[in-house]
Amino acid sequence: MASPEIEAALHAARALILADLTARDVADAAVVSLVENAVTHRRWWLEQWPDGTEYVLGLVAQDVQDALLEAYGRWPLCEACATAGDPHALGVEPELGPEPHWVCGKEGVAVAAVGHLA
Repeated sequence: MASPEIEAALHAARALILADLTARDVADAAVVSLVENAVTHRRWWLEQWPDGTEYVLGLVAQDVQDALLEAYGRWPLCEACATAGDPHALGVEPELGPEPHWVCGKEGVAVAAVGHLA
């Protein structure tokens, strides 16, 4: 069984990713299942490397983004560039670090912290 710290990090990551999915109106049952799969995978990862709790939010965000790309398409889209006719997905930065943000790679601008998309 995972430690309380691991479970707390996973629950927080799940909640923040679901908040972003809800903000962009894509949190249907199939997508929530993708989140659950990502959390399950990262639970195992954290059991192997318990010091990684500060990185798990960004990793779960990337896992969900990859799963959505395979099943549905790019997510989350950069809304500023999409309205300018250049739709592309936001990226997660840092790729492996604390306090991950959704970033527009084209403009190099942080759009929102993971879990705080508008």
